[in-house]
Amino acid sequence: MCGGGGWDPGEATDDTQMAVLVGESLLERGGLDLPDIFVRFQRWAVAEPKDIGLQTEDVLNNGMPWDLAAAIHFQVNQHAAGNGSLMRASTSAVHFAAAGQEATMDAARRIAALTHGDRAAWEGTAIFHELIRVTLEDKDPLAALPDILAHVHPGHRDRYATVLAPGWHPDQATEFNGAVWPCLGSAVWALRTHAGFEDAIRAAIDLGGDTDTVAAVTGGLAGAYYGLEAIPDRWTQPLHVPLPGFDRRVLHLTDLLHLADRLAG
Repeated sequence: MCGGGGWDPGEATDDTQMAVLVGESLLERGGLDLPDIFVRFQRWAVAEPKDIGLQTEDVLNNGMPWDLAAAIHFQVNQHAAGNGSLMRASTSAVHFAAAGQEATMDAARRIAALTHGDRAAWEGTAIFHELIRVTLEDKDPLAALPDILAHVHPGHRDRYATVLAPGWHPDQATEFNGAVWPCLGSAVWALRTHAGFEDAIRAAIDLGGDTDTVAAVTGGLAGAYYGLEAIPDRWTQPLHVPLPGFDRRVLHLTDLLHLADRLAG
């Protein structure tokens, strides 16, 4: 939160920028409008944000229609299991929480598929959605993991069961945490092994690697679990979310709280 590396103190990265775009689309379109979300992503991407995932950038700029761009990218590259769909899922997770398990996991998969053709990304995002839904019902998300995993596609269930197991540590990851399953596993590990929002976020960042995304996913889970009051004021006060491509808009704390309230409403 002290800035550096081209970032101002409290400046949100692409993770939060894309999450805001998803949330605003859900509210302004009255529900899930996949072409609208894709167009918003494209508008943002061409405005040269400070950071954008290589895979996401390619999908948004490959000239294919919204329902083919990610699938074609996957067919050509055979690699599309990055954490880019997971990192932006906090707003949609809150919005669909009231709709129940099947609806929230389905929505997660469909939004993820806009930019990620690998089903591994869909399933990781679906697990995150369901963890948020369970937490907002005042249930223990960690205790709910066996049931959640039972609803994961069989072809990906074992991989997620491994990284979400109680004894798993990020040091055991066989892939860089830019991949979706070690990223989610690292976030759940941080929540499971550290008490409080701040300690969980610090632990996630100290893992290194794709720090902003591991922290964003951890923040979504820990924020739902511990609540707004657990987030230090010294972090929320400088927070701001520039939205490249959208008339130089910059969201601050009051804007984000309003967005969250509407999504949960």
